[in-house]
Amino acid sequence: MRVFFTGASGYIGGSVAIALAAQGQQVSGLVRSEEGAAKLRAIGIEPVMGTLDDGAVLADAARRADVVVNAASADHHGAATTMLDALVGSGKTFVQTSGSSIVGKRSAGQRADDIYDETTPITPSSARVARVALNDLILSYQTKGVRPIVICPSLIYGVSRGPKRHSIQVPWLIALARKNGGTARHYGPGENIWSNVHIDDLVDLYLLAIRTAPAGSFYYAENGENSMRELGVAISRMLGKDGATRPMTLEEAAAEWGEGAAQDTMGSNSRVRAARARKELGWAPHARSLLSEIADGCYSGAA
Repeated sequence: MRVFFTGASGYIGGSVAIALAAQGQQVSGLVRSEEGAAKLRAIGIEPVMGTLDDGAVLADAARRADVVVNAASADHHGAATTMLDALVGSGKTFVQTSGSSIVGKRSAGQRADDIYDETTPITPSSARVARVALNDLILSYQTKGVRPIVICPSLIYGVSRGPKRHSIQVPWLIALARKNGGTARHYGPGENIWSNVHIDDLVDLYLLAIRTAPAGSFYYAENGENSMRELGVAISRMLGKDGATRPMTLEEAAAEWGEGAAQDTMGSNSRVRAARARKELGWAPHARSLLSEIADGCYSGAA
């Protein structure tokens, strides 16, 4: 099987690409520089030189592949539609990587109790309207002879198998706690909750979806949830500060992460359930929990 990736040198795409290459699949990946190309070759992935704005490159790579995995950007309309248009009538597979911020609600660190599975209607925030519309457009290509699939991960943690070793949010929180002498920080009271999923379990979901998912499938990916304050307590304990945490104002959080990330990620709720993946694909996540990874796993002081 020939698989073409955008984002093959990234956290999600790199992990899935390496897993497929290990199975003996022919894997290629979009890359912008010779340095990046060398990294891909080193992990058994054939580089394709170009960017998400190089329509001819993307279309040609998509036509040559049996499966296309778009893991570089959840919001690049042009790249996604260029590759999909190249696949029209072929029956080939296109996997889009989205993210559960599509159901996120700004709450300034307060808890919200809205929980979404794949059957729950979505009313996205203004920051995610375009992403939800793109997901819907991608899935509509099932009527054009393409097998589209959208995978929507929650907060991802764990060490990647690819060149980019770590995700974003948890390392942000750890770095900020270190900067504050081990006392963890959270926006507002930190009672806002995000579902989460280990990168190894997410890779398993991609492999299952590529193999067996019906055309037009949408899957959340999660295996648990925690509040930002719970993460802060675990980080503080890991750093020897007995669980000490301290709230931040919006201005303080924005100074660390930017106002958009502070409001739409670190201060919001995004609670999902991967009901369809478990029932339809038999997905059975088994990796260690996020709190465990912080306590004595890949994020611990020893690691």
